[in-house]
Amino acid sequence: MFIDEVVVTLMAGDGGNGCMAFRREKYIEMGGPYGGNGGKGANIIFKADSNLNTLLDLRYKRVIKGDKGSNGEGKGKHGRSAEDVMIKVPMGTIITDVESNMIISDLINDKDEVIVAYGGRGGRGNIAFATRSNPAPSFAENGEPGEIRKIKVELKLLADVGLVGLPSVGKSTIISKISAAKPKIAAYHFTTLTPNLGVVKSRNSSFVVADLPGLIEGASLGEGLGDKFLKHIERTRVIAHVVDMSGVEGRNPYEDYLLINKELKDFDKKLIDKPQIVIANKMDMESSINNLKEFKSKVDVPIYEVSAITGKGLDDVIEALAKMLEDIKKEPLYDEEKFESHVLYKFERERPFSISKESDSWVIRGKEVEKLLKMTKFSTDESANRFANKLRKMGIDDELRKKGAEDGDTVKILDFEFEYKL
Repeated sequence: MFIDEVVVTLMAGDGGNGCMAFRREKYIEMGGPYGGNGGKGANIIFKADSNLNTLLDLRYKRVIKGDKGSNGEGKGKHGRSAEDVMIKVPMGTIITDVESNMIISDLINDKDEVIVAYGGRGGRGNIAFATRSNPAPSFAENGEPGEIRKIKVELKLLADVGLVGLPSVGKSTIISKISAAKPKIAAYHFTTLTPNLGVVKSRNSSFVVADLPGLIEGASLGEGLGDKFLKHIERTRVIAHVVDMSGVEGRNPYEDYLLINKELKDFDKKLIDKPQIVIANKMDMESSINNLKEFKSKVDVPIYEVSAITGKGLDDVIEALAKMLEDIKKEPLYDEEKFESHVLYKFERERPFSISKESDSWVIRGKEVEKLLKMTKFSTDESANRFANKLRKMGIDDELRKKGAEDGDTVKILDFEFEYKL
């Protein structure tokens, strides 16, 4: 089954908790802190694999979750980091963050890989917090929460040439003759229900051709199968129109050509600017001669006469496409500014929290604040004081005062409630 788009939620592994322990051994006075750090949580990594051609393996995975790192232990033992989760996808897979709509990565080469969701770092044990002024800290950290994000995984086939045309014009027959592809071929419309890829060898090079399911009027708006597969033309460097020049089904070859170009333009204006050729098919039929003369008088693109059934003229098409591709360099599908790695976040100008009055409580929201809360163990007064000091340094106390918070008011962060003190 050909699956080219899925949406999944990723939950990278949480970091393991740090340990609070003290060295208590006979004859060793003032043993000091002895708690080790937690291990790192599992990253979720996507990797391109040339052996795959569909996203079928991801279709039924609504959530992909990484393991938590091991907790730190006494005697200074650090927890083990969790093993990363590796997800293999076909080359040409684009990963997009659903919330921001920014592209995380476009995996176009075999073995390309990217960390899509980062596992949390391990919480520090109390050994890590020892200082001259506090040689025996009585607190440790919980592990950092793993990254959670919802992503769209989309496959856009890697092909140099896209064969486009109405149903039953001979696209599948052509790709079966010029490559080793074995598409289903029959004398009825929409025989081809999924794109087919074939490697074509010319005298001096080779290139990849995609045979796309037949387009019909309104394909760009969802009619037939067009809106599902038009995206697979986006990476192609040349568009090859396959036109049934015989007109045996009562169609006009020139109107067919205009219709397909209109659907390409309506789907994405950039498609119509790609270099084009016309493969005038079924030239073994008598009606094709006059139709071709009329067609040539109206169309100003290279036209190659072929008979897909007999194979006549296909060698000329192969050599023509190979020569065109020599002069057309591969361009990235997306501009750099569409990738989240090129977005500069100016944290200095953005407050990392928000405060609102809801009912009788002050509610604080923000990723950094919530992460700090989750990583704090409220098992000792020293740990609670450290949490309060960090909030104060972030400017939360000052902001609460400005908004009118009074002594004894309730402050909420996630599901935790605290009493505000001036």
